[in-house]
Amino acid sequence: MDYDWIADLSVAIDEVSTERLERETSSEFTRVTTELSLPGPKPDGDGAVTGCGEDVTYEAADHDRLAETGLPDLTGEYTLESFSDRLADLDLFPGGAPDRAVFRNYRRWGLESAALDLALRQAETDLGSELGRTADPVRFVASTRLGEPPTTNRLESLRERVPALEFKLDPISAWDDDLVAAIGETVGTDAVQILDLKGQYEGTDVDMPADPDLYERVLEAFPEAVIEDPALTDETRPLFEDPAVRERVSWDAPIHGLEDVEALPWEPDWLNIKPSRFGSLESLCETLAYCDDRNVQLYGGGQFELGVGRGQIQTLASLRYPDGPNDVAPRAYNDPAVGDGLPESPLKPPANPAGFRW
Repeated sequence: MDYDWIADLSVAIDEVSTERLERETSSEFTRVTTELSLPGPKPDGDGAVTGCGEDVTYEAADHDRLAETGLPDLTGEYTLESFSDRLADLDLFPGGAPDRAVFRNYRRWGLESAALDLALRQAETDLGSELGRTADPVRFVASTRLGEPPTTNRLESLRERVPALEFKLDPISAWDDDLVAAIGETVGTDAVQILDLKGQYEGTDVDMPADPDLYERVLEAFPEAVIEDPALTDETRPLFEDPAVRERVSWDAPIHGLEDVEALPWEPDWLNIKPSRFGSLESLCETLAYCDDRNVQLYGGGQFELGVGRGQIQTLASLRYPDGPNDVAPRAYNDPAVGDGLPESPLKPPANPAGFRW
C-alpha cells in the first residue's frame, strides 16, 4: 500500500462522535471498544456521509473516560496527511494517560482509519480502486484458546461445524505431550497454521514466559506451523539457530513501525500485521512497502474488534495478503459458545465496496 496514493485525498469533517461497544468473548473476558464516527458533507453538498473507525484499546476504563470527555475538536478540511499531522499534535486521551503507551497508537489508528473511510466516501470510491488493487477472497484461521486446564473441546465443536477450518492456537506450559497429541488427532497437525507463543508481551494478562520444553514440544509436533513471538533467552535461543526453524518465526507484539522490524534479531520471513499497532496510515504503508521489497510474508491479525474495525482488517487482508493465514475470522468465531452457521474460509469480498469497509 503506497502512502503517496492516499496522502493527498481530501477529507472534510463536520463533527466527531463515539459509541462504546461491549461483548463477551471466547477468551473469557469482556471486550470493550469504541467506534469513532466522522460525519462530513457529500461531494455535491446534498446531505452527509460518515467515516468510521474503531479504537481497540484494551482497558475498559479508557473507553469509559472517552465516553465522558469526548475527543478534541477535529472539524475542518484536511488532506489525510494533514489530518494525521493534526492528530500527532493532540492528546487523544484527555481523560488521563492510558496504562500502556501503545494505546495511543490504537486510538490514533481508529481516527485515521475513520478519516480514510470518510475521504474515500466523499470521493465516491473505495480503497481498492484508489490503490489499483483487486479485492480477493480472504483465507482466515480461527484463533482460540483451549482453556485451563486445556482441552480439545472447543476445537472439536468448531470442526463439527466447519470441517476444513484452520487454527491459530496459543500454547501454554500446561500443554503436555498428551494434549499436543490430542490436538493433532482432533484437527490434524497441518490445520494448525500459527502457534502464538506470546513471549514478546510485557505487562499484559496474556504474557507467557519463555518455556524451552514447551517450545521444543510444539516445534516438533507442528512442523509446518508459523511460530509467533517466541521469547529468546539463553535456554530457548538454541531452538531457533536452525535456519529452517527461523524461517517459520513471525513477529507481532513488538512491531509498531519500520524501526521495530529493522531491530528484530534477524531479518523476518513472516510478520503479523495489526494496523492499530502502527497508529498512522503512513507508518503502516511504510512497513508494508518494506515487506514487499524483501518478500516478507504477511498475514492480518485481529484484536477482538466489535465494530467496523473487523471489516477494515479484512479489507486490508483482501487487498494485500489474501492467501496468508489471516487471524481475521468473522466476529462469531469469538463468541463464548460455538454457534451454528459459522462462515467458512475464504471470505468473499463485497460486490459493491465503498470507502474503507468490508
